[in-house]
Amino acid sequence: MSKKLKFEYIWLDGYQPLSHIRSKTAIRDEDSWDGTLESLPEWSFDGSSTRQAEGHFSDCILKPVKVCKDPYRKKGYLVLCEVYNADHTPHATNTRALLDDEQEGDFWFGFEQEYVLMNDSNRPIGFPSGGFPEPQGPYYCAVGYHNVAGRDFIEDHMETCIKAGLGVVGINAEVMLGQWEFQCFGKGAKAASDDLVLSRYFLYRLAEKYHYIVNLDPKPIIGDWNGSGMHTNFSTEHMREVGGEDYFNGIAAGFEPYHADHLAVYGAGNEMRLTGAHETASMEKFSFGVSNRGASIRIPIYTVEHGWKGYLEDRRPASNADPYAVTARIVKTVREAHSKITDD
Repeated sequence: MSKKLKFEYIWLDGYQPLSHIRSKTAIRDEDSWDGTLESLPEWSFDGSSTRQAEGHFSDCILKPVKVCKDPYRKKGYLVLCEVYNADHTPHATNTRALLDDEQEGDFWFGFEQEYVLMNDSNRPIGFPSGGFPEPQGPYYCAVGYHNVAGRDFIEDHMETCIKAGLGVVGINAEVMLGQWEFQCFGKGAKAASDDLVLSRYFLYRLAEKYHYIVNLDPKPIIGDWNGSGMHTNFSTEHMREVGGEDYFNGIAAGFEPYHADHLAVYGAGNEMRLTGAHETASMEKFSFGVSNRGASIRIPIYTVEHGWKGYLEDRRPASNADPYAVTARIVKTVREAHSKITDD
């Protein structure tokens, strides 16, 4: 009797303004797969149940684009997919299709994914029932029973991502109690974004085990509490190897004419977070500066101290932003700014 393999097909649905992660399992004979992405078959799903099709013509196609181990299942694998129409054209909700290998070029991306763990009362874990903890200050990168909530969860998530081979490179407690962050790096917009989506998938899957609610709202608690972002660090080979102060200032300034275009794809509810307070820039005004966490674009001190070679950080994306849409917009702006600088 042939042994069985379990493949969890994962995709983003058509809900607006925020898509949800969906998945379903295919069980196949072990000898039916040679271990390559290319040999994984396409699959279909009912798009009328995910706001991606009408009921009278509801089949949508799942096209595998990445496969990795599923640490929770014996002989299990995760299969990240793009969504295609029945005629095999990219679906309108398929933001990954905005990127192609030639367009990506030599971009590297690093996401800082912030999120809040909530209980069944929709309150951050660690918050007292009906009240609030001590003001912000002691919780960032903290240790200790009174200053940390949810460490078992974040440790479990980190180990799971590592075992799956994803590009998670760090974790830390954030400024608000019950708020955490993990960092996800990839060489190429697709590679980085794929791993972020799969890392988010593991957040939700682990939350089932711990009975938590993963909250990606950019301002989950109103008041004097930090919001949640998805700060996006990026570089090109020119930034890493050539650089220069004028060049970095030129690239950063190149984002200003497209401030509204970027914000349009940087997540829902971001206006509640980008107020100019709590380490954010105002949504109304673009800015950039060295080591300035209150700017739209931060020039890290690392870049300055390494002879103006390194990377930039876009601090505007919200925690719930679509990484494919974010990176596609950054790639477009950086390429235009680079051409303008080098042609002058």
